Amino acid sequence: MQPKVGTLDVAIDHVVGTATLALNTGSYATPAGDQFTVSTFKYYLSNFTLKKADGTTHLVPESYYLVDEAVPASKTFTLSGIPAGDYTSLSFTIGVDSARNVAGAQTGALDPQKNMFWSWNTGYIFTKLEGTSPQAPNTALVFHIGGFKAPHNTIRTISPSLKGATIQVQGTQTPTLHLKADVLKMFTGPTTVRFTQLYNTMGGANSVVVADNQAAGMFVVDYVHAN
Repeated sequence: MQPKVGTLDVAIDHVVGTATLALNTGSYATPAGDQFTVSTFKYYLSNFTLKKADGTTHLVPESYYLVDEAVPASKTFTLSGIPAGDYTSLSFTIGVDSARNVAGAQTGALDPQKNMFWSWNTGYIFTKLEGTSPQAPNTALVFHIGGFKAPHNTIRTISPSLKGATIQVQGTQTPTLHLKADVLKMFTGPTTVRFTQLYNTMGGANSVVVADNQAAGMFVVDYVHAN
């Protein structure tokens, strides 16, 4: 007899603090007071792992997703083949694991044609934010966060709190995990980013700074809907 399996839907809202992210038209301010707009916001989430109270875990195979504010449908996806049960925590990676960065030409979300890949030597761009700020020297903001080799590894795996909720996976219904991704958290956290000094990064030490900020609080669980 085959063990029961189920699915989990993931839905993501993009916000800037308390405001909803609006590409090109929205005007925002960082906690430090720098003004900015956003024209591009996209990132990889991967390697979703669910954990039960007894400590057993399940890594969802081939769980690589490119989330793009310009493609609304990308902000919802389904994790399939999850053993039925009650899960009390989850983790996932912001970015793409090192093995896939060096695995050659790939398809689906990891297709280099998605414009989230530098070269076969340097691998994937994990987060891409572009926009403008009057505080930036040439007004352009270019944050391409990536790199998987020490000392500039920007792969970050996080486990946001479920706030006491349980993800109940069954074969008869699909719960929904609602996440919020806050753009402001790229620029505040362990390190305050000021656009006068940091406005363009494509890997390297500055991308590590932003990746650490992202890991510290960019993604939070809003709620879990049992359906």
